[in-house]
Amino acid sequence: MQRFLLLLGLIWLLAAPGAEAQQALSGLARLTDAGVEISERRGRVEIGLGVTQAVPWRIFTLDGPPRVVVDFSELDWTGADPEALASAATQIDAIAMGTFRPGWSRMVIALAGPMAVTASEMDTRGPGARVRLRLEATDAAGFAASAGAPESALFQRARGAGIETDAPPPAAGRLVVVLDPGHGGIDPGAEREGLREADLMLTFARELKDVLLRAGLFDVVLTRDDDIFVPLEERVTIARRAGADVFLSLHADALAEGHAEGATVYTLAEEASDTASAALAERHDRADLLAGVDLSDTDDAVALVLMDLARTETAPRTDRLAEALIEGIRGTTQSTYKHPHLEAAFSVLKAPDIPSALIELGFLSSERDRAKLADPAWRISAAEGIRDGLLFWAREDAALRDRLRR
Repeated sequence: MQRFLLLLGLIWLLAAPGAEAQQALSGLARLTDAGVEISERRGRVEIGLGVTQAVPWRIFTLDGPPRVVVDFSELDWTGADPEALASAATQIDAIAMGTFRPGWSRMVIALAGPMAVTASEMDTRGPGARVRLRLEATDAAGFAASAGAPESALFQRARGAGIETDAPPPAAGRLVVVLDPGHGGIDPGAEREGLREADLMLTFARELKDVLLRAGLFDVVLTRDDDIFVPLEERVTIARRAGADVFLSLHADALAEGHAEGATVYTLAEEASDTASAALAERHDRADLLAGVDLSDTDDAVALVLMDLARTETAPRTDRLAEALIEGIRGTTQSTYKHPHLEAAFSVLKAPDIPSALIELGFLSSERDRAKLADPAWRISAAEGIRDGLLFWAREDAALRDRLRR
């Protein structure tokens, strides 16, 4: 009975809050042939995990009863045998593994007594990665004093932010997100130390798409999925045809002079709105300017008035989107520019009725940012921050719309 209650508690840790315990496992990383290995010697427990690629991870302890919790974003546990692993060490009572929320996998190790995590590392020098943990006996008081989930593991809010991500957006249906990897083809964008902005942003767009799809709440369309040139106006057309709820253009610029680093989110400058509307009305397919409104037979004055009315509603929604994205990225990467919300007259932000933002993920002119942008684990963290920001914004946006309807 005691073992049953213990296992029930471990399953609860995998399932709450807002978990997806029965979700099919399709992690970014998978166990290698070595899989999970546990050994015990002189009261010390050694745990090793071979994984196919480096992913963000964390480890913490919980008391009452004592447990070690290891989270990965994201790991497929297929091939691991929790019962066999638990029997490999007398200091371990039980082990549970699974997906406990979209994008995160968890292993919970129930201990026979208090044990401190005296060593933990992810070695990424070989093909794939190797996680090593060492547990050693400690006193109950010391264990209790150090136990507790870090704020980042609670998922009530992102670190330093007001981003709550446990619940899905209350609006019916899925959020359609169009991702626009900047540049491409004959336009490589910024280039530094062998890195091309066009290549990096296409890679990141694919990774972000994967993260969003795993959340189960988004439909995602890319404006390009190859190294091709897509005209700026065509990118807006793709968003319109996809029925986009959100349009995100992805970039990593470089400064010719000065120094800057960290992520920045741009929205359309207010003073640029009139110019943007005029340019769109002049160059764009008139039947494609506003969702559900064919302006083919209207003159410029009428088209501009209707576009201005649409932007009046969209602008505050876009500002809230930008702030949510900033908090999400800051919460998962702690890497944002000192003034992270800026405005500019970028062409890809000019759809009057689609909340649109341009994310400068970092600066290729910054050595520190280049290292982050080239790091797959950091990019996944940034993608998760964007996901969290979108989820928060979607719920807030739906709640405000409901309030206005009453």
